[in-house]
Amino acid sequence: MYSGTGIHELRVCVYEVPTDEPESDGTFAWDSTTLVVVRVRSGAVWGLGFTYAPEAAANLIRHHLCEVVLARDALDVPGTWQAMLRQVRNIGRPGVASMAMAAVDTALWDLKARLLNVPLAQLLGRAQETVAVYGSGGFTSYSEDRLQRQLAGWVEQGLKRVKIKIGRSPSEDLRRVRLARDAIGEDTELFVDANGAYDRKQALRFAQEFAQLGVTWFEEPVSSDDREGLRLLRDRAPAGMDISAGEYGYSVFYFRDMLAAGAVDVLQADVTRVAGITEFLRVGALCFAHNTPLSAHTAPALSLHVCTALPGLRHLEYFHDHVRIEQLLFDGVRTPLDGALSPDLSQPGHGLSLKERHVRRFLVHQHDAHADSPRR
Repeated sequence: MYSGTGIHELRVCVYEVPTDEPESDGTFAWDSTTLVVVRVRSGAVWGLGFTYAPEAAANLIRHHLCEVVLARDALDVPGTWQAMLRQVRNIGRPGVASMAMAAVDTALWDLKARLLNVPLAQLLGRAQETVAVYGSGGFTSYSEDRLQRQLAGWVEQGLKRVKIKIGRSPSEDLRRVRLARDAIGEDTELFVDANGAYDRKQALRFAQEFAQLGVTWFEEPVSSDDREGLRLLRDRAPAGMDISAGEYGYSVFYFRDMLAAGAVDVLQADVTRVAGITEFLRVGALCFAHNTPLSAHTAPALSLHVCTALPGLRHLEYFHDHVRIEQLLFDGVRTPLDGALSPDLSQPGHGLSLKERHVRRFLVHQHDAHADSPRR
């Protein structure tokens, strides 16, 4: 039984992984993805967490968070989270600071579960045994053939819902949505994500046209900062089409304001952005209290265990870029069965471990800090 040993070591590594081909959505384009991976040790036991964030998040962990994490009780995760929150007060909570906290916090929850020798899902308490997923990709940079092959592949794997990106070239969006529908047939749900590329009137027009093609999910039809615009879309979208947003929320207060505005039918949250599992659970409770479904944004391998703890969770985004990276860099990654993921309850923690020999070629930077050594 764990006897109260503190956190002895924190290791932070930055990995940059090229995409398998250029990717873009309605408002952004990229050809690589950066991971900040944190490992924390208590005695001989290590916990692991990560976030999809720039190298600046690793620097913030190294220079600001290490000093308040090291030597704390490894079981006192909410207390350590509060200490990190105080530490970033003058830096600014949204953005990089929140993502840095997320990497540390998820590592601490994994460490706690491993110290207690229980799966993380069991430690958090399971409200559901499996988590529904939807295939996500369909980037605006894809050729028509690539788009249809990806979507059809997910359907062949048993996924019951898929999502494509739109908004970069509005004049082509209806054609791309028709191609998507042709690829998946009539029995698979079709989602679209504009990443805030449309203005309000554009989004209203497209909502009506997409509905004719059976689209049931319209994500960020306008900027997620435009709560009034989202509410307009929610009120006027065709019956059967959910309006969703929230992936860029960094604190529970953002989600409180979204719910108070009635801005969405389904709220989204990202465990790698919203300061980790500790805050993600609070967002889940807030959604439950408002009778509003929550959908988990990306990072499926890291999100799976905490998603099982939320009774109001609708589904988890099975995002192509992150699925590929997680399968490439980590052992213990689960694959969907009949459109859902289930956690491995035979392993302690979230069950993920770095493929040490495989990840070296992607390493950009590494830093180790110990409880008994200078931290700056």
